[in-house]
Amino acid sequence: MKPAAALVWLEGDDPFPPVDQALGPGTDLPGLLAVGGDLSLARLEQAYRQGIFPWYTEGQPLLWWAPDPRMVLKTANFKLSRSLSKTLRRFLAAADGAVRVDHDVERVLAACASAPRDGQRGTWITPAMQQAYARWHRAGRVHSFEVWQGGDLVGGLYGVNIGHMFFGESMFSRRTDASKWALAALVAACRRRGIEWIDCQQNTAHLASLGAAEVPRHEFMQHLTRACAAHTVEEWFYDPQDWTLLGIEPPGARPAGPQSGLTEDSQAQP
Repeated sequence: MKPAAALVWLEGDDPFPPVDQALGPGTDLPGLLAVGGDLSLARLEQAYRQGIFPWYTEGQPLLWWAPDPRMVLKTANFKLSRSLSKTLRRFLAAADGAVRVDHDVERVLAACASAPRDGQRGTWITPAMQQAYARWHRAGRVHSFEVWQGGDLVGGLYGVNIGHMFFGESMFSRRTDASKWALAALVAACRRRGIEWIDCQQNTAHLASLGAAEVPRHEFMQHLTRACAAHTVEEWFYDPQDWTLLGIEPPGARPAGPQSGLTEDSQAQP
């Protein structure tokens, strides 16, 4: 491999370099764009609007990435297999099962941080990352889709919404298919709100099996610019009627509305 080129070190309010300056596929760290900076809400907002995301582990400096190609789930291409549809319908019919949105974001962050990852030691969702994204949730940007059963949080995901773009961050399952049910709920909610792409950042077989595919970075950036310019979704909530957008009969007589407290794998990072 080629040696890593000199990287931009961010200090204070330094702007990010253009994403086409990220290290290429022939280097040791493809996609790495910059080092340093902070996890302030202003810095995170700037990063995501430019197609950049943070990823680092404890003991490393803050690292910023803009990989090429980019893994994307186009909501129209979501694959709801026969077996997944069967387990999802069974879950929705259960008296003790619920899908919730933004019910306990901090718990979802912690669950994603502690979830085991194939080929990874430790977690990239450090305490500092959890605190930053919890703050960003309180500012209205970060949202969680959660699967509850018998009063237990058994699966879920969290991500960032800017304009008509949703950036998926991480998923976890404590029961077979639970993270996939959360993703299905997110896809249905995105379809309802006119969100066409969910950023998945990096290619994994798990995401590919659900319909995600790589797109060139320049194509991703073109879509990102248009999507982020759109009006940001003001309310995220679980509406059982959204399941019809996936061809699933919604569970009966469950009211929809913001933060409806209904009783009722992980994404690998670079």
